[in-house]
Amino acid sequence: MRRRSIFDIQTVTRTAIVLAVFSLLVCCIRDPELHLFDSGEIDTDLPVVEIDLDTYWDYEFETTYETDKTWKDEWYYGWDDEDVRIFGQIGYTEPTTLQLRRYYTGSEPYVSHTSVLAHTVTGRVFRASYNWGFWDILAWNDIYTPDGVQSLIFDEQTSLDSVSAYTNQSMFHTRYNAPTYTHSFYQPEELFSAYEQGIEIDRDLKGFEYDPVRNIWIKRLNMTLEPITYIYLTQVIIHHNRNRITGTDGQGNLSGFGRTTVLNNGIAGPDVVTVYYNNRFKSNCMKGEEPVDIIGGRMLTFGIVGQNMNRIKKRKEVLDEVPHYMDVTVLFNNGMDSTFVFDVTEQVRRRWRGGVITVELDMDTVPMPTRKGGSAFDAVVKDFEEETHEFEM
Repeated sequence: MRRRSIFDIQTVTRTAIVLAVFSLLVCCIRDPELHLFDSGEIDTDLPVVEIDLDTYWDYEFETTYETDKTWKDEWYYGWDDEDVRIFGQIGYTEPTTLQLRRYYTGSEPYVSHTSVLAHTVTGRVFRASYNWGFWDILAWNDIYTPDGVQSLIFDEQTSLDSVSAYTNQSMFHTRYNAPTYTHSFYQPEELFSAYEQGIEIDRDLKGFEYDPVRNIWIKRLNMTLEPITYIYLTQVIIHHNRNRITGTDGQGNLSGFGRTTVLNNGIAGPDVVTVYYNNRFKSNCMKGEEPVDIIGGRMLTFGIVGQNMNRIKKRKEVLDEVPHYMDVTVLFNNGMDSTFVFDVTEQVRRRWRGGVITVELDMDTVPMPTRKGGSAFDAVVKDFEEETHEFEM
């Protein structure tokens, strides 16, 4: 008898989220009698990762959202060729290479790992031999950046039972998480992962189904490849500017997110940090019929500490006691600069999987600074309400 095993990965739509789904196909061809042997070859067809932000950021079940409203209706900054050059594509991009880790646990499932088989998979097919018994499989995307500089660091040495990812501190100071961390952390790149335990390659074909077209016995297993870094689009909408704010230094921070994540379960670690990212100033944007200036940017995080944000379905399930502050440094037409700090805590909690974060600033309420402020001068600004604001200096 000849046996061969096929590991086929397909892309399907699950609920409102378009995600990549792994299907494990372990096949046996009877020729004509069944003769057992110690291992089988497995072909792996790798997935196309397709994440649609319109569905992934679908928070319409929240009472604060209109049923026909999407993130695009809140996003006034836009995304032109210069944004693509600076920040990359606005949404998730399809990885071309995967890291695959296979753990053989013998005759017992759900036990600690004692060894690992590591593979880098480029292209659409991966082939390997699997012993009969139980296997755990972990997969994540290889990281690609246009400039070749990668912020994500992977820890596979501390424990064979999990792989963690983290970034290091940047050169930019922050006071939100001091004294534990005095600097903000670099944002991670886009990261997807999938993990399945207790995959049984059974000698007696238990749990297999017969495919008469190909004359093979098949066992299927679904694994969902999910994003475990989350995209936030930030915008500071400046009303009544009249060229008083002329730009930004390009630096932004957003506080209150996990420092690490575990690829096996997608849960962000317990340490709270501030994430550094870049932003850009645009003049003469339109919000409805009003011309406004906007400071916008794109940032990725590991999410709120202690949780896998993909598992949360409603706002009340978000367990978060950490405040979230966003700051930007703006440049004035008199050569001065100031750092504005905005409390965006509730917005982050309402958009736990990422989305648009908006603050609005009425420049008729902001006095021109007479000295350089930089990071030493923080102004906490209330949201724009078409009326006079309190502005603390």
